[in-house]
Amino acid sequence: MKVSITVEGWGLGWDRWKELITRLEADGYATIYKCDHFNWANDIHLETYVALTYLASHVPRVNFGTLVSPLSFRDPVMLARQATAIDDLSSGRMILGVGAGWNEDEHKMFGYRLGPVKERLDRLEEGLEVITKLIRSDKPVTFEGQYFQLHDAVLLPRPQRPTQILIGGNGPKRTLPIVAKYADIWNGDGKLEQFKENNVLLTNLLLENGRQASDVKRTNSVFMSCWRTDAERDQILSEISGDILNFFGGRDSFIDFLRDHFADPSPAGVVARFKAFEDAGCEEIVIHYAGMMGNTQLDVFAEHILPHFN
Repeated sequence: MKVSITVEGWGLGWDRWKELITRLEADGYATIYKCDHFNWANDIHLETYVALTYLASHVPRVNFGTLVSPLSFRDPVMLARQATAIDDLSSGRMILGVGAGWNEDEHKMFGYRLGPVKERLDRLEEGLEVITKLIRSDKPVTFEGQYFQLHDAVLLPRPQRPTQILIGGNGPKRTLPIVAKYADIWNGDGKLEQFKENNVLLTNLLLENGRQASDVKRTNSVFMSCWRTDAERDQILSEISGDILNFFGGRDSFIDFLRDHFADPSPAGVVARFKAFEDAGCEEIVIHYAGMMGNTQLDVFAEHILPHFN
C-alpha cells in the first residue's frame, strides 16, 4: 500500500506551497493531492490548477492531482482540457479528481448553484460522461444533457494518455455506481468499517458494469496525526495555525477529533491502522494535511510511517 497526502488551504500561500511540494516529494509520498476551493471558512485557498501546473513544472517525479474538483463550479470541458494539458506537461503524473460539490457558503458567495443532493449527483454523472468521452475518445463527441452539451467535439491536442479520473465519495446509491461506471480511482473518506463495506459493494458494481474489480484503484482519505511523546505532541500543536484549531473548537477538541479517527496516535498505532486498511483492500491511504500545520508532523511521518509503506 502507498501513502499519499492531500494539502488543504488554511492560509497556505505560494511560498509555502513551493517549499511544501519539494519537501513532500523528497519524503517519498506516492501522490500529492490538492483540495479545490475558492473560499472555505473564509480562508485562503490557492488556485488549484495554477498550483498544479507549477508542481508539474518544478517537481519532477511525484504523482499529483485534485481531491476533488466540484462540477458545481468547475466546467467539465475546461477541466478535461486543463487536466490533459497538465498531464502531458508532467509526462503522465496528473490525476483528475472530480466530485459533486458540497460547500453551500462557498457557492452562495460566488454565485454558483449548488442545488439539492440529487441535482448535484445528476450534474456529476453528466459531467463525468463529458469528461471521459472527451479524454478517451479520438472521434468527435456529441452529447445532449440537461446541464452540459457537446456537438461533434474533439479535445485537441489529443492527450498522450487517457488522464486518470478519480471520483471521491461514499454514497452507496448514487456515488459508488457512478464510480463503477467512470472512475479509474475511487477515494473513500471514512473509517475502516465503512471502507470495508463500500469496497465490497464497489467490486460488485464493477462486475455488474462489465468491468473487472482491478479496473478501479481503491484509496481512502484519513484524518490523523502522529506523535511519540507528549512533548512532541505539544510541539506539533504549537506549529498549527490558530485558525485551524479554532475551526475544530480549540486545541483539546482538535485532539479529540484526531483520536476519534485514530485512537492510538503513536507510530506503532498509526502503522497498525494503516495495515488494517491495506488488509481490507486499500491500495493507497491519503492523509489530510493542512499546509500550515508545520514541519514537525511531516518529520514524524517521514521517519516513522512512510518507510513501512512507500
